[in-house]
Amino acid sequence: MDKVVASAAEAVADMPNGASVAVGGFGLVGVPEILIDAVLAQGATDLEIVSNNCGTDGFGLGVLLEKHRIRRTISSYVGSNKEFARQYLSGELEVELTPQGTLAERLRAGGAGIPAFFTPAGVGTQVADGGLPLRYDGSGGIAVSSPPKETRDFDGTTYVMERGIVADYALVHAWKGDRHGNLVFHASARNFNPPAATSGRITIAQVEELVEPGEIGPDDIHTPGIHVQRVVHVGKVTVGIEQRTVRA
Repeated sequence: MDKVVASAAEAVADMPNGASVAVGGFGLVGVPEILIDAVLAQGATDLEIVSNNCGTDGFGLGVLLEKHRIRRTISSYVGSNKEFARQYLSGELEVELTPQGTLAERLRAGGAGIPAFFTPAGVGTQVADGGLPLRYDGSGGIAVSSPPKETRDFDGTTYVMERGIVADYALVHAWKGDRHGNLVFHASARNFNPPAATSGRITIAQVEELVEPGEIGPDDIHTPGIHVQRVVHVGKVTVGIEQRTVRA
């Protein structure tokens, strides 16, 4: 029952090339950057990443992107990473853009054993009708576009079917965790981390504070340890500022 491993390097050592990886975080908050850096050092490539955004230049998933370790992403917001935009438009990176709430629910559904669900988000757009550019050809044309999705009417409203996501690995950041893998997320870091944690076949959590079993009250647990296979104690993590603005 003791799921603690000695280091981030040990935790990700078995990640193979081509793995699908769900990653928690939103902007710079709740990003498992120490685990991501360990993946960078480990060398896995051709990764398919599922994450709200793909990091920023030089931080988080951005470090994997810079080294061309990511083949494909399923993401919602990608606007703060210049290298992401360059790779996408040049045809080096495949991108499946997904509405933000839909992405969260696809992760949650995968973790709950739900293969698909219907949502009104995206109906009447290329999200449902198909034609979103998944990959460009490097010359301004579209090499691969998204296929149309199944739609169905319920009580007079049209919904689109979305598939749940089950990833080979999940990397998440938690404020507190115990040796059984029970996790607590702090404030806004409780963003995509809980659904990402449940969606992984192998979920690895970096925790700032490691406690003994029983020290986290049952009602305080956000993600039960049954969803977590490995825990890495990383100590206090400082969150940066993505867009620094000051008054004149």
